[in-house]
Amino acid sequence: MAKNIWDEFDKSIDTKGLAEDVKDAAENGGTFREVPEDTYEVTVEKLELVKSKSGQPMVTCWMKILSGEFKNSRLFFNQVVAQGFQVHRCNEFLRALVAELDDEDAIEIEFKTYRQYGELLMDVAEAIDSNFEYAVEYSKNDKGYPNYEVKEVFVLE
Repeated sequence: MAKNIWDEFDKSIDTKGLAEDVKDAAENGGTFREVPEDTYEVTVEKLELVKSKSGQPMVTCWMKILSGEFKNSRLFFNQVVAQGFQVHRCNEFLRALVAELDDEDAIEIEFKTYRQYGELLMDVAEAIDSNFEYAVEYSKNDKGYPNYEVKEVFVLE
């Protein structure tokens, strides 16, 4: 029997997240303005290891802006992690996300294998979920690529 393509999509795509994105789009008129370079208060919605369009391993982090003119817009940290400097850049970002964890909950940010790194990302996502918000500076480098720097961590009570 042929595999049902719809079931395959349901298994491979975060349909709950997609439904929420559709709701957000409807509430915001269906159009998304480009977010200008600035510092934004955000929450991390998604953090995972995925495959880039070119087939390389990539860390993706979706950050939802919490206030101001661009409230509910997203910033997207996407970093291919196929070379040492790329993994280093991602590690620095991850360390900033978990910097305020208690010593007993601390997570060592280290790359060993992609399986381990994917699990590490899940651990980070779980540890920070609903516990922290961040002031993230969004800028672009001289080649036009986005840069994200965590400027401040807000511990939620």
